[in-house]
Amino acid sequence: MSTRARPRVVVAGLGDSGLLTATHLARHVDVVGISTKPALVSGQELGLRLTRPETWARDYYVEFGRYRRLDRVRTVHGTITGVDLDARVLRVTGADGRGTEEPYDVLVISTGVTNGFWRRPDLQSAADIDTALLAAHERLARAGSVTVVGGGAAAVNSAANLASTWPDKRVDLYFPGERPLPHHHRGVWRRVERRLIERGVGLHPGHRAEIPDGFACDRITDGPVRWSTGQPPAYADATVWAVGRVRPNTAWLPDEVLDEHGFVRVGRDLRVPGRAGVFAIGDVAATDPLRSSARNRADRLLARNVRAWLGGGRLDEFRPARRRWGSILGFQPNGLEVFTPKGGVFRFPAWSIDTVLQPWIVRRGIYGGIRPGPPWSATAD
Repeated sequence: MSTRARPRVVVAGLGDSGLLTATHLARHVDVVGISTKPALVSGQELGLRLTRPETWARDYYVEFGRYRRLDRVRTVHGTITGVDLDARVLRVTGADGRGTEEPYDVLVISTGVTNGFWRRPDLQSAADIDTALLAAHERLARAGSVTVVGGGAAAVNSAANLASTWPDKRVDLYFPGERPLPHHHRGVWRRVERRLIERGVGLHPGHRAEIPDGFACDRITDGPVRWSTGQPPAYADATVWAVGRVRPNTAWLPDEVLDEHGFVRVGRDLRVPGRAGVFAIGDVAATDPLRSSARNRADRLLARNVRAWLGGGRLDEFRPARRRWGSILGFQPNGLEVFTPKGGVFRFPAWSIDTVLQPWIVRRGIYGGIRPGPPWSATAD
């Protein structure tokens, strides 16, 4: 271990899980956070991002300098190109093209996954992010009909918000099983289904898309969608692919720490087996079949375990939920519905979103304070 006065923790990836972990650790150790983006660009609320990007950006696209708890964190805008786990050094190519090395005492791997066009590991500037957000929104705004392919929360969220924002569009949701949301309690779908039908979304069960070799589902398309399950092709002006083809962002890691699918192997305490001082969290971590540490506030537990490991203490175990839970449709004009793992629901009324939930529970309670910032700079209709 290093002889520095304070241990150094490098957090590789500043998405939702990595950012929160860094904020919990910053008061106790020196923290370096590395990100391919100059801001948090959340993978949450795809439908809101596509239909109302200026509203989405307010809460899900936040420059790192606005987070008060990141004041003690040194952030590096760059791409991780490799790691020497024996020497405890991370190799990074900065946004300026220069290569640097970041030594660490503890490494937290939170580089997430690639999923469609909205969760990508590419090195981007703020202008790049703005351009991509606006291009996707305008592409769908022009379309008279939209097909959404997929059976997970991102697909359902997208279909619902497209139909709500543009009620004159034809919106169809195609999914491979008898119902979407297979990892949620069955009662969740019954409630969400009613909402989709009320908004005129066409529901098409039992449709599994043919996905050509090499097609990464990373763009909005306009050609026919063909089905391996035998139905006639579907035609629309635009197709949103939300089929859940996630790929872990782990090309920079050696195979020895990865499972057969490329995710980072971890124990119950979120440590990487056989590698002292290496932890993983979020969608990149193979914690359980649902890789649920990203959605069960494991960031606090991980921060405690890092400190315990540095101090020779006992580490706690992460206990994953057996079903997915949370909001499906996101913020709606009548409020927010949050579903429990057992299928129950509790509601935040519309008046509470901007007066209680976002300012006090999220910005103050979860993130520890976010400074006001200018509205999203790009122009969206």
